[in-house]
Amino acid sequence: MPKKSTASTTSSSSNPVALITGASSGIGEALAGCFAAARHDVILVARSEDKLKTLAASLASQYGVAVSVQAADLSKPGAAAQLLATLARKHHNVDVLVNCAGVLEQGAFTAMDPAVHQNIIDLNISGLTAMLSAFVPGMVERGAGRVLNVASIAAFQPVPSLASYAASKAYVLSLSESLAEELRGTGVTVTALCPGITATNMLTQAASANDKLHQLPGFLVGDVQQVADMAFAACMQGDAICVPGIVNQAAMIASRATPKWLVRCIGGLLGRRVL
Repeated sequence: MPKKSTASTTSSSSNPVALITGASSGIGEALAGCFAAARHDVILVARSEDKLKTLAASLASQYGVAVSVQAADLSKPGAAAQLLATLARKHHNVDVLVNCAGVLEQGAFTAMDPAVHQNIIDLNISGLTAMLSAFVPGMVERGAGRVLNVASIAAFQPVPSLASYAASKAYVLSLSESLAEELRGTGVTVTALCPGITATNMLTQAASANDKLHQLPGFLVGDVQQVADMAFAACMQGDAICVPGIVNQAAMIASRATPKWLVRCIGGLLGRRVL
């Protein structure tokens, strides 16, 4: 069962409401700051309730907006529906949905326990889809809303050593692009954020398991706040895809213009070097 939700800071206001999953660290935490700075009331969602409460107090104090905490494990079946029901009881409509909760596991596919692959699917794919299914219909009914789904630059090409993760993010990108077109004219926009390697706890954890990741040149590692700022702007503009960074944009364009067999070969060459 999803964890019991608690509110850390609440107030009534006419501000738009942004719900951000994966808000306890990394890009999700930075995005929470972006929306709070733009005078959105914020609902923070993640498994780590203590971290969320600390962030909620900081955002409320700094920006004077209402911030609430909903502790939930979105990889569990029914978690998104329960979150929707909880917010409905409090008469909270969500104007902006940010799906940032996700997990990354790096290494050889055959060396990973099946449960690791399943966890990636449960959170990155099933959890995100459930959140969209729970909250987007209400946005369409109200005729307004914005969705920001966090995918990855890995969504554009196969990545050995990140096979399940890259596949999950390809799903997020494809679903986001499809919904962006399907919802055109409804007042609801869908944006896929496709960041490259970003300086977050996720990268730190991956590097602790693979020393070769410490050898990445600095220009390949994006700043988390810059990524969040670009994502926020793209979301508010209703852009379908946001790829932060010139290097990542070039890689994305190249992957879409290059024959698939060559993309596989290049991805395989690079991926095997970090195994």
